Amino acid sequence: MAQRFGGKFSPGGGNETTPLNARRVDAGGAKANLLFVPPVILAFFSLNDGAIGLALGLVAAALMLLAAWLLREGLRAEAAYNERSIARRPALPRKILAADLCGLGVALAAYGNDGSILAAVLFGIVTAVLHVVAFGIDPLSDKRVEGIDYFQQDRVARVVDEAEAYLTAMADHVAEIKDRPLSERVGKLQIAVRDMIKTVENDPRDLTGARKYLGVYLMGARDAAVKFSDLYRRTGDASARADFETLLDDLEANFAAQTAKMLSDNRTDMDIEIKVLRDRLQREGLKPE
Repeated sequence: MAQRFGGKFSPGGGNETTPLNARRVDAGGAKANLLFVPPVILAFFSLNDGAIGLALGLVAAALMLLAAWLLREGLRAEAAYNERSIARRPALPRKILAADLCGLGVALAAYGNDGSILAAVLFGIVTAVLHVVAFGIDPLSDKRVEGIDYFQQDRVARVVDEAEAYLTAMADHVAEIKDRPLSERVGKLQIAVRDMIKTVENDPRDLTGARKYLGVYLMGARDAAVKFSDLYRRTGDASARADFETLLDDLEANFAAQTAKMLSDNRTDMDIEIKVLRDRLQREGLKPE
């Protein structure tokens, strides 16, 4: 199904707004995707190199393809890590593994070309070093906030990871039906959810009030998106679409209201702390001029 082009100066464009905050540039973009090209070329030119040359070329190409895929996923994981105030380091150091595999693939390709082990090792080392220089390495430590205990921050990181997974799955399933306005509607919900995530990251004490929203409610929304996308692709049921939009509206309103409540509670807590401190200072005989 073709999608109508929309924008500020398009017909009806003034009535459609795309939630800019929901649009994220793919961190594993053009630079990472370019690395899928060399292994394809290598495999093609290995076809006329005899049995041993073909085997070495195909293995080298496979290693380089795996390296390119790991790099792309590593860049995405690093981008998600950088966006958050509280985050755990990636469990798998994808970018480091990508550099190692890329170097190994180039070393095998070089050995298959001239049979020199020394030259192959040198080519592999240089490739791995250049890979690290170009793309860096993975974050190697957890990102934490000072003044908040590690246990609370680990709880927040786990809940946020789970919430982001639900949001991604939900957006992917809705995208399958190729309905741009509905995808944009999901994007507005993502903004509301991520506002709550930021609030919880800034003050993990809010996790108790937000956990049901970021866990149970988002899991239900994900499941509803799965069932809706399957039904709508098969039947195009307009009433099902309307019901799903109503669900998105309710979720967005409830997430926004809960986030506002958490911010209000935080302000009340701050006011209480300030009042208590001022009373203590006055009891000590210290009064502001």
